[in-house]
Amino acid sequence: MEYLVAVDGSESSTHALEHAIEFASQAGAALRVAYAVEPRILVEGEEEPTNAAVGERIYTENIEVAENRGEEVLADARAQVEAAGLSAETELLYGDPVDSIAEYAEGEGVTGIIVGHRGLSSQVERMVGSVAKGLVENATVPVTVVK
Repeated sequence: MEYLVAVDGSESSTHALEHAIEFASQAGAALRVAYAVEPRILVEGEEEPTNAAVGERIYTENIEVAENRGEEVLADARAQVEAAGLSAETELLYGDPVDSIAEYAEGEGVTGIIVGHRGLSSQVERMVGSVAKGLVENATVPVTVVK
């Protein structure tokens, strides 16, 4: 048994990683940890963008910044897994997180995916989407969503 944990550095993905470590320890399963690199427009300021005002700042992240952040998140995740006495392979994926994580899981033949859920408002979720929801709808393996 091998499970894929999708991480992005958020609090919800930290909860998903903690759940995956506990589960893998009890089940004798192996872990893979993946981060999807997707340069995107980020919004800071308002919690819920309204009308034409979309926060205080909007910027486009370049690929090098996204890769560096991904490598840092994966290194932190690996350290957490190893501190629990387990080992994990890590993978930097590219593209839309839903597509790249689902394709990677299928290609690697993992038993399931564990992912965090941020609990975004419906308005923000419509704008940026929900990776957890997308994986539940598109992955070919079972998906565990951790709040």
